[in-house]
Parts: sequence; C-alpha cells; structure tokens
Amino acid sequence: MVRLLCAFLVVLAGPLRAQDTAGEFDYYVMSLSWSPNWCALEGDDRNSPQCDPSEDFGWVLHGLWPQYENGWPQDCYSTFQPPSRSMTGEMADIMGTSGLAWYQWNKHGTCSGLPPGEYFALAREAYDSIVRPPVLRQLDRTFTLPASIIEEAFMRDNSELAADQITITCQRGYIQEARICLTRDLEPRQCGSDVIRDCTLQDALFDPVR
Repeated sequence: MVRLLCAFLVVLAGPLRAQDTAGEFDYYVMSLSWSPNWCALEGDDRNSPQCDPSEDFGWVLHGLWPQYENGWPQDCYSTFQPPSRSMTGEMADIMGTSGLAWYQWNKHGTCSGLPPGEYFALAREAYDSIVRPPVLRQLDRTFTLPASIIEEAFMRDNSELAADQITITCQRGYIQEARICLTRDLEPRQCGSDVIRDCTLQDALFDPVR
C-alpha cells in the first residue's frame, strides 16, 4: 500500500529535476533592467540604495544567464569558493547593488562553470559590449510609448543586433528589461523560442532617469 501511494505521488509531481551541471549550456541571455521603472515598481518600496535620489542609474545589468536552447540551468553545484563581499561590491556600479551581484552568482553564475571573478568580468564585458541608447537617458518626464520603440533604439545604436537577438519585456504596464542573446563568446545570436516573448504594449510606461 505504501509503495503504491509513493508511486501515485511521483506521477502527480512529475519527474524529479536532476541538478543542472555547471558549464553545460548553449548561450547567454544578458538582461538589462531600466532602473527608474524597477524603482517605481519595487525598489522604492524596498528602500533600495539603487533608487536613492543621489544615484542616476539607467540600464543596469540584471544578470548574465546561461541558457539552453530551451530553458535554462540554475542553482548549479560549484566547486569554486563564493564571491567575496568586495567582489560583489565592485559590481554595484553596473548592477545597482552588491546584493544583486551575490544573488545572480548563486542562481546563474554557478552554472557558467567559471569562478566568480571570471564570471563577473565576463558579465561586465558583455555589459560594455552593448551600447545602451543615450537618447533614453535624456528624457525629462515619463513617456507612454510602444515597447517596440525600445527595441528599435537598441538596434539603431548596435548595428550588429537583429530583431530575433533582442527582446523587450514589460511588467505591470512598465518597460521592464531588454534581454539580449549572446554566444558564449559574447557575440549576438538568435534567441531561443522561449526567450523571444516581446512585450506588445503600445502604451508602456517609461520613467526618466532621476
């Protein structure tokens, strides 16, 4: 009876997921978050230092995520020592906070197969490889616009980017992120079908840099 019950529970739960293996993935997704919108949606309520009036963050690096052609690994077992506080602190200038750097290492960086210092260096290299459209930093008020305008701005300032290599996401009516698909050598490449889910809002909100 007990054996039958266990078998029934396994059927209900589905197959157990094996732990993902560090270093085994197909490409990266670099996620850039528009900081003013994140602050409006979440950061202000958290009193995040990223949203302090003295800061002027625009596009911040949310993460560099190892990706399968369909799906992604996360929380991989890593043989490397975790990053030091100074190491995560050094990423705050492009990630907003050291806490985000720590979180991203644990969830995604461990799956890169790289030690923390190399992973963060690669993440910074990826961030620096893409021009974040300067015109978006020049807005002086909140705009309502089609989400496709943000994608077009990135492609205009990055001639190597094609429409199937970048996707724009929205959250609660705001532009949320620009996600750019990159090879393991950080060259733009086509996104997997599970990544290309462009926001179709025609009236998405876009707050100015504070």
